[in-house]
Amino acid sequence: MLETKTAPAPQESTAAGQPAGTRGTTIAVALCIVTILLAVLDSNIVSSATVPIVRDLDPVHGVDRIPWLIAAYQLAATAALPLYGKLCDSLGAKKIFIGALATFLTGSALCGMAQSMGELIAARAFQGIGGGGLMSVTMVVLRQLGATDEAKQGETKESDDKGKPKGGDKKGNIGGIIAGAGMALGPWLGGALADHAGWRWIFYVNLPVGIAVLTAAILVVKLPAHTTRHRIDFLGAGLAAAFSTALLLVTEWGGEDYAWTSPTIIGLSLAAVAALGLFLRRQATAAEPILPLSLFSLRTMRYGFAIQGLVGVAMMGSIVYVMIYLQVVRGIAATSAGLFLVPMAIGMTVVGLLSGSLAAAGWSQKTFVVSGTVFASAALALLTTLDTDTGLWTLRGAMLLMGIGFGQLIGQLIQLVQDTAPPSQLGVATTGVRFFQTLGTALGASLFGAVLSRVYAANGPGGSTSDIAGLTGSARRQALDAFVSSADVVFACATGVMVLALILATRLPGTRTKA
Repeated sequence: MLETKTAPAPQESTAAGQPAGTRGTTIAVALCIVTILLAVLDSNIVSSATVPIVRDLDPVHGVDRIPWLIAAYQLAATAALPLYGKLCDSLGAKKIFIGALATFLTGSALCGMAQSMGELIAARAFQGIGGGGLMSVTMVVLRQLGATDEAKQGETKESDDKGKPKGGDKKGNIGGIIAGAGMALGPWLGGALADHAGWRWIFYVNLPVGIAVLTAAILVVKLPAHTTRHRIDFLGAGLAAAFSTALLLVTEWGGEDYAWTSPTIIGLSLAAVAALGLFLRRQATAAEPILPLSLFSLRTMRYGFAIQGLVGVAMMGSIVYVMIYLQVVRGIAATSAGLFLVPMAIGMTVVGLLSGSLAAAGWSQKTFVVSGTVFASAALALLTTLDTDTGLWTLRGAMLLMGIGFGQLIGQLIQLVQDTAPPSQLGVATTGVRFFQTLGTALGASLFGAVLSRVYAANGPGGSTSDIAGLTGSARRQALDAFVSSADVVFACATGVMVLALILATRLPGTRTKA
């Protein structure tokens, strides 16, 4: 096992030998914000560029492989997340931040050079290994930068019974706003690059920005030192990755490539159950587990993890399939389709900017989460009414509601978990909540893709959704009607998921940090 020794104590260390608020601290925060933007953009930038990618690499079967293209990134990110958390707590967040960013940039270059859908999917998986650490590790870095500022300024903040400051971290709020805007604008940027520069540039564009961030991070970012010795549970990380992989393969292949009763699916299902059982046993017995089961004894953590996972599922159903609907059914170019997410970005950004004032007015994190799930549920319910000639302003209105809803959820759930977690487990708690979100996103991509394909196969004129572009006359009309009906079923499923998240949100404790 890997062990590290460092001193002095975190509360006695300095960040860079500079007073808080100096240029070094400001640059470090700016680097984190750019990194969050890169991570969020790349997690969904492919969604509006799928049509050009399929046309170039696999015009026959490419549409049916879109869910797997998206899921590959999320699957790899999900499998790596638990290990990232423990590595942060063991080696320090800065080293892991740099390693994750370097891996992400290498994957970006490989994606841009892909010559087939298979190569692109594999490269996206490699990119996802790095991308899985960017958002979560960066949130740990932001949190530690905030703690360093407080220590150096000698500020005394109002605390709860555990001694944690109430109200969350302002830097975390900024990160949430950037994440929300990037999540909505990613598909638009992807469409613009695909239409005007070629789809490969949705990956190549990461390189100059990422290399600049990487260089500056090595020179500028300074974080508190660690005194504790940690063992890294590589066996637990491997079991978590095995469980995630087997589960995602079941959802991707079941009913499509293989029958649900086939030996392959049954074998993968049994493997997933076995890996989960072994993982839980390992976490209960390991000296330093990568996802301590003690975290689940805290009510806030239990519900926070569950809600974040459900939000990940529902977001996949909203963003990806809105983009596909606009391009396949309405014939809107990728760039123009991405503009329909601008209302979502506006809603997220406005809510993010108002969150500080709302918190000062007495809004607890529970209030934000409940309100956010209500708005998101309403938006998804409105999307279930789409047909082949629905007014596009109805769609824009639904996306604005979506932004208002998700804007109250992005960042708030992570801060809620960070406020609840013991300081020594900040890394595993942060990556834990991200683990559930990315697992939910990957599951959403696979499950909703399977739903769309099955409903279309039952109602369409024959063939798969990949054949729609080549149809004419009544056959095309029938295919479009069937596709819209299938998309409506997807949105209905996403609505049900968000309603379940709302029910769980009402059970959160009313205070910010009480478990």
